[in-house]
Amino acid sequence: MFFNTKKYTEIAEKNRKRNLSKDPSMFNMVSLAILATIGPTRFFLRLHKRKIEDKSKIESKKGEFIQEPVIYFHGFRGGDYTTNVMIKQALKEKKNSDYLKVTADLWGNFKLEGTWTGDQKPIVQVVFRQRIVGVYAIDYYLRLILPFLANRYHFTHYSAIAHSLACPCIIRTEMRKAHKTNFPHLNKCALIAGPFDGVTYMGDIPNVNGFNKKGRPTMMNLHYCYFLFRRKRFNPNISVLNIYGNVLDNTNSDKFISVTSAKSIRYVLAPLVKSYHEVEIRGEKYAEHSWMHDNPFVIDIVNKFINFKI
Repeated sequence: MFFNTKKYTEIAEKNRKRNLSKDPSMFNMVSLAILATIGPTRFFLRLHKRKIEDKSKIESKKGEFIQEPVIYFHGFRGGDYTTNVMIKQALKEKKNSDYLKVTADLWGNFKLEGTWTGDQKPIVQVVFRQRIVGVYAIDYYLRLILPFLANRYHFTHYSAIAHSLACPCIIRTEMRKAHKTNFPHLNKCALIAGPFDGVTYMGDIPNVNGFNKKGRPTMMNLHYCYFLFRRKRFNPNISVLNIYGNVLDNTNSDKFISVTSAKSIRYVLAPLVKSYHEVEIRGEKYAEHSWMHDNPFVIDIVNKFINFKI
């Protein structure tokens, strides 16, 4: 009756091609995640002098347009492998093999590889070096990474493609920074397997929570209440795509995120935003939490939503 961390680790790592020995130690990941999670202790992280390892190139703009990057984010225990397949297909759509890879750590260090392209929608892959992180630590990552990229590459809006725990963090960050003119803001966001009202057996027991007649979840955790009470801060010009999975077993979930948790963000955003689209992926072979980011059907829906061909 509890969240199976061992099983989640095995499934989350199944497509991982990188050598795990290159990761920071478990002590490093957990201790820095704790410092980033607790507001007052973030002071110690900010004492560290930022280092930027730049192996990237910047192309000149190829026309008179405003650039709006498409940024890919992974979630808890994810990595570059989480978004590699999605990015590969997006590059085919664009007919361009170049993209920028940004690896960041919680000290505020950055490693830049690849190319910031000169087209209208440069692709950026974000990798969290300390990848065993919760909501508050990912929030902290986003507040480091997004303004860094915006200042360096001179953009004011971006589109986000997020998987798992990155999904609620993208929404939280937009609400938190709604009135900050020097912070980049969302134009579109594609949310894949997002836990908006709990994770299975961690605040969300399968088939217990549901929706009332108005579509609001009957049980709401603190994170969901944050969305609910701050929903008017979310810019109404944003377009949202929410994709979630149902493996069609007795849990009504993608094995880790319940359908109710994933769909709960609809009540918060759908009445406010420019457009809100929702897609349910079904079947054990197609809708499992850590497979959806590689599912060709999911990728095709996301790419049409972003519209790389503009």
